[in-house]
Amino acid sequence: MSNSSRFNFSNSLNWTQRIRELAPGFTVSLVAAAAATFLSEHYGAPVMLFALLLGMGLSFLSVEGRCKAGIEFTARTVMRIGIALLGMRITLEQITALGWQPVALVVTLIIVTISVSVVVAKLIGFQRLFGMLTGGATAICGASAALALSVALPNHPQKEKATLFTVIGVSALSTIAMIVYPMIAQWLELSPQHAGIFLGATIHDVAQVVGAGYSMSTETGDTATVVKLMRVAMLLPVIVCAAMITRMQGSTESNGQRPPLLPWFAVGFLILACINSTGWVPTVVQGGINELSRWCLVISISALGMKTQFKELATVGIKPVLFMVGESIFLVLLVLTLMHWLF
Repeated sequence: MSNSSRFNFSNSLNWTQRIRELAPGFTVSLVAAAAATFLSEHYGAPVMLFALLLGMGLSFLSVEGRCKAGIEFTARTVMRIGIALLGMRITLEQITALGWQPVALVVTLIIVTISVSVVVAKLIGFQRLFGMLTGGATAICGASAALALSVALPNHPQKEKATLFTVIGVSALSTIAMIVYPMIAQWLELSPQHAGIFLGATIHDVAQVVGAGYSMSTETGDTATVVKLMRVAMLLPVIVCAAMITRMQGSTESNGQRPPLLPWFAVGFLILACINSTGWVPTVVQGGINELSRWCLVISISALGMKTQFKELATVGIKPVLFMVGESIFLVLLVLTLMHWLF
């Protein structure tokens, strides 16, 4: 047998062995994600929340045994793939259609919300990392932003626990917002477009923004969705800032190397957003990639739930809950103030 044949045979064996190693953990994460999707479609609660809870119920699988490696892979690599694919949700045309005011509003609310969250977190005794996670999740796109920032931020013993709590918190608050915020818009007698801007700028998760917006009117739903996608577009610069913080603190990845200034999933996010902006992507392809992104994130959040024990989240206490509620209230007041100034 030639050297090249031996090399190819060895690589084939390595890949086969790697797939067999990862398959059990990935499969159980996929099953949990499918169950979470079924429950979400039938009971109306956020799929991310169901995925987390189901994953936590299977947390014993990540402690040891055949599923551990696959769960680790799914919680890390599959999550990054899902984050990169989020870029297919946005186009430059969508962002420019509403004019400069919504762009200014979105940029301001993200900078102010994250900055205030980091400062307040430090003042009340939390790590700045927790303030960055919760502030980013509140200001940008809920659970997806929390997962993306968690990957980019420096390693910390409490990072996974903080990430899980943030995902649970924003999912619950987003569901409440989907019901309450349209009532606020009606009470304030906002026009359909202004109501869409308000909903798109304040509700955490994309699905809840769409649900709240179209529950009021088609115009409100369209506007809310575009404004929300502007917030999703801000995920990239925030991830870059988080990666720069990681590098400046001298943090390393699991292989001992310093993380790249621009993570590959952030590059993928940008490339897909640019491609989507050309208008050349067929609707069926765009829809397929968006659905794949959703599945990657749901599967990875199931795996992330499996990596955490119930008793760890039970030790969180009321203080961080009040902190996240306060962030959401602050965001509503900030957006209403900015809307008064800009429109």
